Amino acid sequence: MSLTPEQKSAVSTWIAAGDNLSAVQKKLREQFQLSLTYMDVRFLVDDLDLTLKDPAPKADTSDVTKAKAPAPAAKAPAPAEKKGLLDKAKEKLGLGKTPASDATEDLEADLPEEDALPPAPGNVVVELDALTLSPGAIASGTVTFSDGVTGKWVVDQYGRPGFTSISQPGYRPTPEDGQAFMQELDAALRQKGF
Repeated sequence: MSLTPEQKSAVSTWIAAGDNLSAVQKKLREQFQLSLTYMDVRFLVDDLDLTLKDPAPKADTSDVTKAKAPAPAAKAPAPAEKKGLLDKAKEKLGLGKTPASDATEDLEADLPEEDALPPAPGNVVVELDALTLSPGAIASGTVTFSDGVTGKWVVDQYGRPGFTSISQPGYRPTPEDGQAFMQELDAALRQKGF
């Protein structure tokens, strides 16, 4: 395919401006009514001795000694994320903020990593369902609080815990039970790979 000097100049300008082959193909169609395949545009750029600008440098895959090891996957959320999840859970449980909670937030941000969590106070038992059937939930299960009240919980796709039912209407767990529930839930989800 032969182009006019004007068309060749336009293609050179577009490539110099950083346009990719798809953009050049589209501009040729719109401005000059030339319908070229992607491969034709590739050959045209090669024939004009133009060099495409690479948006991101490519890694040299020929030398494996230069390859960087992939960064380890984060197993535990960052302290700020733990604090945010804990605050959301306290809100869901109706525990709210107390003046003393401001003092403990610094401690909560320094929670130990993964399996190093201390055992939860009280006798709160959290169980994870083998199969989660609730729409929009990534995990579900049951909880038995220290006073014997039971409930069903879910964690939605955004990581927010909530209750679907409680055996005692209007029930609010004690702050200690709320804290223990969150610790037990965290441990149970980590054990299952969440």
